[in-house]
Amino acid sequence: MFSDFMLRAAVAGIGVALVAGPFGTFVVWRRMAYFGDTLAHSALLGVALGFLLEIDPTLAVMAVCLLVAVLLFFLQRQQRLPSDTLLGILSHTALSLGLVTIAFMEKLRIDLLAYLFGDILAVGDKDLVLIYLSAFVALGLLLLLWRPLLAISLHEDLARVEGVPVDLVQLSFSCLLALVVAIMMKVIGLLLITSLFILPAAAVRRVSRSPEQMALFAAIAGVAAVCGGLYGSLQLDTPAGPSIVVAAAGIFAIMQLIPARQ
Repeated sequence: MFSDFMLRAAVAGIGVALVAGPFGTFVVWRRMAYFGDTLAHSALLGVALGFLLEIDPTLAVMAVCLLVAVLLFFLQRQQRLPSDTLLGILSHTALSLGLVTIAFMEKLRIDLLAYLFGDILAVGDKDLVLIYLSAFVALGLLLLLWRPLLAISLHEDLARVEGVPVDLVQLSFSCLLALVVAIMMKVIGLLLITSLFILPAAAVRRVSRSPEQMALFAAIAGVAAVCGGLYGSLQLDTPAGPSIVVAAAGIFAIMQLIPARQ
């Protein structure tokens, strides 16, 4: 029998996995893994500002991640520096600013490990409402962007010729990804977020025949990783967040043994 806190953890993890799968599909296709890392590192600055300004850390994380996503979008348009260089600059700058901000708040005592590696077992009813409400909004908006994103992923220049508002679609997707990072922070932790984007989607890529099928399979693989990771954490007394990622890595390894569909 699962206890109440374990049941809430499973429900929260499943909610995150369901939204991470479809988003992870585009993260893998568009080679945006480092962008996810940048948002995750920026989230620590949001946590610090949340405590400094005495507002909900999750809302502060959303605001900071959205700001970083918009800033990166406009910096990339200037084409003065390669995208990976810009990502590195923003990632480490935001992470360092967050740590410095926390250091200045001498009276503040927070468990950084809970934010860095997740604290899914501490999820409450309020967190569940936030996770599922945000997931519903994010998936609904992603559905609206689905076809334009596919067109851009296949051939950006051709998509422009066909009248797709490439810049607007890319900015919208980046902002949605920032929202998803913020809601995943409580469950999987800042440093492990990218893993839940990448591993399930990468695991099912070789056996998927269409983008929609890949998104569905990725969501299912993510749910399996959450359930398997939580079960392993309960049985072996290991950290829940990292256990979920290990389970996702195990699914990825197993899927590599299955012949790819032609």
